[in-house]
Amino acid sequence: MSCGVNTPHITSIDPKIGRMGEMVTLTGSHFGATRDESYITIAGVSPTSSSYLLWYDDQIIFRIPELGESGLIYVHSKGRRSNGVLFSNIATVPRPADGDKLGLEPRIASIEPQSGAPGSLITITGNNFGTSRENANVFFSWDFETSFNPYAVREPEFIEVSEVELGFEFWSAREIRARLPDGAVSGNVEVRTPHGTSRPVYFEVTGRPGTKIFKEKRTYLVEYSVDVRVTDASRPNALYLWVPRPISSPSQRNVNLISRNTDPFVENHRGVFLYKLDNLSSGTSQSIYHSFHVEVYAVESNVRQASVTRYERSQLFTQYTQSTELIPSSNQIIRTTVNSILGREQNPYARARLIYDWILSNIQISTALSSNTDITRTLDYKHADTYTAALLFTAMARAAGIPCIPVAGVLVDSNGQTIRHHWAEFWIDNFGWLPVDPSMGKGLLIDSIQTPSNLLNARDIANFYFGSMDNQRIAFSRGEPVLSQMENRGRTVIRKQSFSLQNIWEEAVGGLDSYSSLWGDIVITGIY
Repeated sequence: MSCGVNTPHITSIDPKIGRMGEMVTLTGSHFGATRDESYITIAGVSPTSSSYLLWYDDQIIFRIPELGESGLIYVHSKGRRSNGVLFSNIATVPRPADGDKLGLEPRIASIEPQSGAPGSLITITGNNFGTSRENANVFFSWDFETSFNPYAVREPEFIEVSEVELGFEFWSAREIRARLPDGAVSGNVEVRTPHGTSRPVYFEVTGRPGTKIFKEKRTYLVEYSVDVRVTDASRPNALYLWVPRPISSPSQRNVNLISRNTDPFVENHRGVFLYKLDNLSSGTSQSIYHSFHVEVYAVESNVRQASVTRYERSQLFTQYTQSTELIPSSNQIIRTTVNSILGREQNPYARARLIYDWILSNIQISTALSSNTDITRTLDYKHADTYTAALLFTAMARAAGIPCIPVAGVLVDSNGQTIRHHWAEFWIDNFGWLPVDPSMGKGLLIDSIQTPSNLLNARDIANFYFGSMDNQRIAFSRGEPVLSQMENRGRTVIRKQSFSLQNIWEEAVGGLDSYSSLWGDIVITGIY
């Protein structure tokens, strides 16, 4: 037993019963003047570092982590453990059920395994999940780094299992098999269905080869519209419009529709609004308008390269390493170039960085839109715009066996104006998606935005935009949104190099012989 070291002692806890996200104050003695290696446990589980708000020798203030169970709280300091005091999570305190949905809410009986890394397959057993997923989902805890404020009470936040990550393998009334989404942190898991939300169960996120922090939240108010003018039409006719909407992701959250001037034909058709304008007359015009609230976070990643493992042959790996018309990763010129760049390197993270550095060193990137959208010719010309640069990185990464997706959206400059922009994300098993922006890494558009203060030179900028990202962009598509024509004889319109990478934007049917459409710029009406 160490001499001169006092055992910590808790004299009181306030409150004794609390809600998730609220502050708890422990008073006592010998906690230590600073936290250092000290910590607390609740029911055997230690909160994350961001949960601690104050740590003094006689007082500790922390936020209640997202725990599903009540239990004893202990303070662990300098190898000694305090007495235990009981804390009750109000979410787990039994209460009478009422309402017409009695007995229909989902219930989780068990989760196996009880810990894992992003991409891990999780089996949830219980009942009342529903025979098919429909409008139900599984939600894991999500958190972000915030400035110190001991008096702020934050509601717990969640992230749902992602369709982009092909997150569901099976769904039945009694069992769900889902993959842990990128961005999830240790905390509660909930199943939410139209009949209610399950009681939360704790899940620990472990085994990641590095850290990813979401911080510096920026909230944008966004509006955009499409105007249609009909020159020549006869009935019957129809015009379908696939209107992009801001996507939800670990770094782009709480995407909420504020207003629109008309309701869509289909509210959510593979991630976009589908509108149908019926029997348009010559000489008429129509407009479709949307306004959104979007929260965007900066991303800061730190990957331990030596801890990165080779890929499992998962559905995600197969989906995002395949060659497509937009991303021709099987092209022999691309494959030959990639092989010459990589040599014998086998580490997925290192391979992605070699490709990124090669593009920065060998491809001239400019903001001027190129008439050439064939990325294989980009290798010959050694010149790209932001669109072809992002697709080139994506194709080269896939050719190297690295799952990768292109991202499309807009940058928001220092004056609140938007610039159409494209970047990419690549997947690392057990870690998640890593953002990559070859154009910004090259130094393009850096003067237009408020870059992090630690980016002092070209190398800092290049390093930052491989794995980290600013919060001055809004994404409208991740991957390739593949939409199907509504009618076999429809005449489709494709809009390349736009703020979404979807394959169809418009479809004219029947007697709609001549019309024009103006897709307006993305307009920022508020930033806070």
